[in-house]
Amino acid sequence: MSGAKQMDQGIFITFEGIDGSGKSTQLRLLASDLRLRGYNLVTTREPGGTPLGAKLRELLLNADEQVDPLAELLLYAADRAQHVRTLVRPALATGHIVLSDRYADSTVAYQGAGRLFPPELVADVVRIGTDGLNPHLTLILDVPVAMAHARLRCRREKREDDRLEREEMEFHARVRDAYKRIAANEPDRVRLVDASSSVEETHARIMEIVLPFVEARSRTIG
Repeated sequence: MSGAKQMDQGIFITFEGIDGSGKSTQLRLLASDLRLRGYNLVTTREPGGTPLGAKLRELLLNADEQVDPLAELLLYAADRAQHVRTLVRPALATGHIVLSDRYADSTVAYQGAGRLFPPELVADVVRIGTDGLNPHLTLILDVPVAMAHARLRCRREKREDDRLEREEMEFHARVRDAYKRIAANEPDRVRLVDASSSVEETHARIMEIVLPFVEARSRTIG
């Protein structure tokens, strides 16, 4: 994911991983710790980080909705275009740390590897949706697919699975493999985090990565 329009005033950190990896929980814990340290934060998610995105999220993840794979790919891009232009870029321009639960790597992993769309098509769609905005740091939470599915089963006591969570294990295995390739190909941006242990242990690993990164980048920006 390369582009010339990177915003340098703030810090853009994204969380990625297969469903059941614990990324949403870890984002909340990181946000709490960073706020306690005095950082100005914006937390958001894809899809659904804007009012338009919330409506698109309902359409995309509704388990009863039949969404054509190409329509799915383009709807995610529409959500991202709105997200970047109306929320992420403005927050970065005012010096905030933006933590996003999913971003463009999800499209590469889910629609590219999961849905088997050609990499060239996915790259074009990602480029249009992001407008060249890349994360400064991406944390990919990695867990075995079987463990992720077990975690999702526990969630069913509180809520129903969404449409992507209901996909077969083979689908999620392809997605996990894609995330590993992303981490291997972009080591300067991406950190692969073992999220198979407790919530507390995973949070500690994330803090060991993020705190030095944020402190160093804040000195550079300041």
